[in-house]
Parts: sequence; C-alpha cells; structure tokens
Amino acid sequence: MFTFEERGQIDELLDIGFVDSFRQFHREGKNYSWWPYYRNARERNLGWRIDYAFVSKNIAPKLKDAFILPEITGSDHCPIGVELGIDLI
Repeated sequence: MFTFEERGQIDELLDIGFVDSFRQFHREGKNYSWWPYYRNARERNLGWRIDYAFVSKNIAPKLKDAFILPEITGSDHCPIGVELGIDLI
C-alpha cells in the first residue's frame, strides 16, 4: 500500500521544487492509477493514484496535458502520461 513514509517522500519532492504534472490539470478526486484485485475495486473505482510523473518547475510551463488511462487493463496499474510542448529553434 501507499505508506505514510512514501507520502512523505512525495511531499519532499514537491518541497524541493518538483511539480505533480497530473494535478496541474486535474484538481478533482477519484482519478486513480492503481486498484487492488479484490472486491471489484477497479469496476467500483476504489483505488489510489500511486503512479506519478513529476517535472521540474522549469519544465512545468511546457506541460500541455497529463493523463491517466484507466481503460487500459492487464495489470492492477494503468498507464499514465504527459504531453509537453517543445519549442523548436
């Protein structure tokens, strides 16, 4: 499970300047990337968001989107991703 120690380590990443890319676009809850296998948790959307894509504050302005793909099955996790805008010189 997602322990208090692990949560603390994520807080440390945020404190030193990393940005949770998903939260830049999605403030609402109930967006999960992991569900336990028991009691139809995935179908009932009873999970945790434990897969992250952190970016530096310098990269954050280039974020175009961050997403979770819960419809892709095959594991107790699902894919996550980010879209970045890149300036070509």
